[in-house]
Amino acid sequence: MARFALKVEYHGAPFNGWQRQKDQPSVQGAIEMALSKLQPGEQHTIAAAGRTDTGVHGLGQVAHCDMDREWDPFRLSEALNYHLKPLPVAIVACARVEDDWHARFSAVERQYLFRILIRRAPATHDAGQVWQLNNDLDIDAMQQGADFLLGQHDFTTFRSSICQAQSPVKTLDELRVERVMGISGPEVHFHVRARSFLHNQVRSFVGTLERVGAGAWAPEEVKHALDACDRSACGPVCPGHGLYLARVGYPEDPFRVR
Repeated sequence: MARFALKVEYHGAPFNGWQRQKDQPSVQGAIEMALSKLQPGEQHTIAAAGRTDTGVHGLGQVAHCDMDREWDPFRLSEALNYHLKPLPVAIVACARVEDDWHARFSAVERQYLFRILIRRAPATHDAGQVWQLNNDLDIDAMQQGADFLLGQHDFTTFRSSICQAQSPVKTLDELRVERVMGISGPEVHFHVRARSFLHNQVRSFVGTLERVGAGAWAPEEVKHALDACDRSACGPVCPGHGLYLARVGYPEDPFRVR
């Protein structure tokens, strides 16, 4: 068997999340179906660095697959992309890795991007790819609130009730808020980085910080919500279609050209 790392880009709208589900379209299921075209007669199971929810997008998701023979990585990616058409999923990089390399367990950090579009006119080109708000947000206040979340904490407040993680304690390495000018208008971007995340953690962060940016919460109230360790203290959970799994970090980048 030969193991390959896959860097995957996808638009989350047509899928019921990353994870394969019976009778529901998923990104994992689409890639496994493409693999079955290349290696018929076997049940293909791929592993990924993270399981994104319904509507969430991937810019740099990483998965691995095992093949029964050696492939040139470029030809494998081209073959998979051919069989993935017309679905909005693309293998943007492919690399041969060691047999014990694992897309999830070898990862040392995940980075997410969340996009908010600020404009009153309905989004056209960015529809389904941003959370659209009509009114501007106070970036400085949101960053003040975000800073309370940095470091190691019990993030029960920002954890979904169906989260399966064994512990709510995580270490947040980065939560940076910035204003940028997008093609459709002004946007607010949230850059979030940690070794691992709880279910709905990033969307809970953004929904809570939006309340700060809108003036409904003071920045200090984010700390009060964190300290409460109570899901009911969280702000609204924002929609998934503004969220992107942007990058997965490894001790050595498997896709680096050597």
